[in-house]
Amino acid sequence: MTDRPSITDPRALRAFAHPVRSRILEELNARGPQRSADLARLLDLPANQVSFHVRNLATYGLVEEAPELARDRRDRVWRAADGGDGFRLDLEAVAAAPGGTAVAAAWRGRAGARAHRAVDAAYTAARDPAVLRSITEATFLLTKDEATELEGELTAVLHRWTARSRAAGEVRGDGDGDGERAVYALLQVLQPRVPDEGEPGAGPED
Repeated sequence: MTDRPSITDPRALRAFAHPVRSRILEELNARGPQRSADLARLLDLPANQVSFHVRNLATYGLVEEAPELARDRRDRVWRAADGGDGFRLDLEAVAAAPGGTAVAAAWRGRAGARAHRAVDAAYTAARDPAVLRSITEATFLLTKDEATELEGELTAVLHRWTARSRAAGEVRGDGDGDGERAVYALLQVLQPRVPDEGEPGAGPED
């Protein structure tokens, strides 16, 4: 497994944290390389606005051009600059950089809010037979080495499905849509169990 590119610059994290730019990266991750015009259509936003955000992401090395997919010299196709492995967010390095403490704190707040919305939707959204919603909670008794092995196995599965997803959604000659596919999101956290509120060890309320 190759090392994933790390986000350590507060400016890069601030660029990534913008909701439109974050959504652009999600689309590129799920669909593979796209033109700004294709992203604008998917996001229902003006093409010039999307182009601005794509260029901002490129400034911090989060996206890059895919010239081999361009139709001519004026055609610009963009892909996530993560090599297919995703980015690794190093919040400690971000916080240690000048101005990074506030950026890291804002990111943690945003990530927590997103996780809350995702869990709330999974439990409360209307059941639709055309849509899969899956919630999995599991606990394991592991050493750190075993946890690392589990993470590696899960990551290998994610890499395989990321490659399959990007191949299915990759921009073609005219940027046509990709049928009935929808962008699905998987939230994964592997860490020592966090006590629930009211449990011994949960905090001030013990």
